[in-house]
Amino acid sequence: MKFIDIIILAMIAAFLVYRLRNVLGKRTGNERPPQNPYGPREEATPLPREANDDDTVVALPGHSVADDIPADSPAADGLKAIRKAEGSFSVEEFTEGARFAFDMIVTSFANGDRDTLRPLLSDEVYENFAGAIDAREANDETMEMTLVGIRDADIIEANMDGRVAFVTVKFVTEQIEVVRDKAGEPVSGDPGKVTTVTDIWTFARNTRSRNPNWTLVATEAPN
Repeated sequence: MKFIDIIILAMIAAFLVYRLRNVLGKRTGNERPPQNPYGPREEATPLPREANDDDTVVALPGHSVADDIPADSPAADGLKAIRKAEGSFSVEEFTEGARFAFDMIVTSFANGDRDTLRPLLSDEVYENFAGAIDAREANDETMEMTLVGIRDADIIEANMDGRVAFVTVKFVTEQIEVVRDKAGEPVSGDPGKVTTVTDIWTFARNTRSRNPNWTLVATEAPN
């Protein structure tokens, strides 16, 4: 019986990794520290061009999906443009993948796991995250973060820039965070307090690319 349980758990884990890989990336992997990566938003830049590509948006071949674009969404027009460029784009699948990615990214940041972060972030965003981790380590500090839950993950903006799709998601989450010094004493945060945190993240993907991955290209905290 124990062997069967192990097989079942392995199948579930493989399924979750497969879902995240196909929606947001291949690899798995807020009282904030002073050098935090969730600072003022920087302009998202288009992803690198591929050889022989142009900026013309054309409908790509792919399986049809149900029309799951909410008519009352402020991002409806942009989502329709993305769907036109990539017929297999699903709002439901994207949102599910964004939730997985948020959990993975904030947890990896807290743990200082650069290897997991690297393929999920653009160069610029990765430099910000890695810089905050470097500063924390230089001060002999560690971060403990528990993502209690994701209350909301709402798409608030979407658009096409040439062949690159951008989708901005507003996350409202409940987190427990504490930063400890070398002696293990808290220097910020409260290990016994659940805090409601709002983050706005923008993901991007080249719709003309064979690579199915979405990358986090910008972060901001609402004013």
